[in-house]
Amino acid sequence: MSTATITRIATGKTGTDRLGADTIDWRARADRIAGEIAEAAMRHDADESFVSEGYRLLKEEGFFKALVPAELGGGGAGYGEICWAIRRIAASCGATALAFSMHSHLVAAAAWRWRHQNAPTDGLLKRVAAEDLILVSSGGSDWLKSAGTATKSEGGFRISARKIFSSGCPAGDLLVTSAVYDDPDSGPTVLHFAVPLKGEGVTILDTWHVMGMRGSGSHDVELKNVFVPDAAIAGRREQGKWHMLFHIISMIAFPLIYSAYLGVAEGARAKALDIARKKPDDGNLPYLAGEMENAFAAATMAVDQLIENAETAMPGPETTNRAVIARQLAGQAAIRTVERAMEVAGGASFYRRVGLERAFRDIQGARFHPLQEKAQLRYTGRLALGLDIDG
Repeated sequence: MSTATITRIATGKTGTDRLGADTIDWRARADRIAGEIAEAAMRHDADESFVSEGYRLLKEEGFFKALVPAELGGGGAGYGEICWAIRRIAASCGATALAFSMHSHLVAAAAWRWRHQNAPTDGLLKRVAAEDLILVSSGGSDWLKSAGTATKSEGGFRISARKIFSSGCPAGDLLVTSAVYDDPDSGPTVLHFAVPLKGEGVTILDTWHVMGMRGSGSHDVELKNVFVPDAAIAGRREQGKWHMLFHIISMIAFPLIYSAYLGVAEGARAKALDIARKKPDDGNLPYLAGEMENAFAAATMAVDQLIENAETAMPGPETTNRAVIARQLAGQAAIRTVERAMEVAGGASFYRRVGLERAFRDIQGARFHPLQEKAQLRYTGRLALGLDIDG
C-alpha cells in the first residue's frame, strides 16, 4: 500500500462535500455513529428487528451518498475511507455495517464504471446523491447464474423472482437485481435492472429469522410479474459465465463487505482483552491472547490486501483471483479471531449481555458470501493450472 493511501486511510480526511468547500471527516462521523448504536444493536439482535437507528444516522451523516463522486453531487469520499468507516461501525453493530456495505458496493461499482469505462451510470449516481437513495443488492444470492424469470412483453419484460439475502430492504428504495431471459437467439441471458422496492408487484417477505446479523433486514424480496421497460435494462450477459461486470464486483464489493466482518472481529477482540486484563494469569491466558492477536493480524492484512487491490488494480481474472483469495483468508481469520476472543474472555463470553456470543453468531456470515471456500479453491486452482475459469 502506498504512503499516500496509508495517510488517507489513517487520517480519514480526504473526502470533499458535494460543494467542494470543506473536507468531510468520515472517520469522526463513523465514530459518532458507532458510539450511538451500540446499545440499540443488542435490542435489534434480541428481537430480530431492523437496525433503523443505524440507518437513520448513516443518512443524517451523508454516508449513503458518500461514494458518489463530488462532481455528480455526492460526498466524494475515498473508497478506503468508507471501508474504514464500515469497520468502525461494525465493532458496535455488525448488522448495520454489513447492510450498509451492500448499498456501498453498488454505488462504488457504478462510480468505478463511470470513471474508468465511461459507463452511463451517472444517472443512477446523480439520483443516489440528489434523492439520498438507499440501494439493495441481490447479487450475492444470484451471482453468475442469477435467478427468476424474465418474460418478453410489449415494451419490456415481466419479471417473476424471489431474491434472498436482500440486506437493508426494510429501508431500501431500489432493488438492484437480475433475472434470466430465455432469448430465442442467444439462449439463457441474464438481464440486469433495478426496481423500486415500493413498486407494484414487489413484496418484502418476513423471512429473516436467522443465527446472526439479525438486524440487517436481509429478507426475501418477491417480484410478481413486475414490468421492467426495455430502457431500464442496464446490462445483458450469458448465464453462468464470468463477465467483466463480475470481475468489477469481485474487486469492489469484497473489501467493503469484509471490512464489516473485520470490524466484528475487532469489537470482539476489544471486549475479550478488557475482560482478560482483569483476570489473574493462569499460565495459559497469554497463549490464548497471542493466538487471538495472530488471527486478528491475519484478518487485517487480508482486508488491507483487498482494499489495495480495489484501489490500484484493474478488473480481470487475475485481479478477481487476488480478491477471492484475500476474501477467503479474511473470513477465516475473522472467524478464528472471535473464537479465540471467547476463549480469552472465558465463561463470561457465554453471557449475552457481554456481546461476544452475538459477535460469534454474526461472524459466521463471513462463510456464506461468494465465492465460498470450495468455489474459490476451484477458481484459483483452475487459473493456476491455465484452465478456463468457466470450465
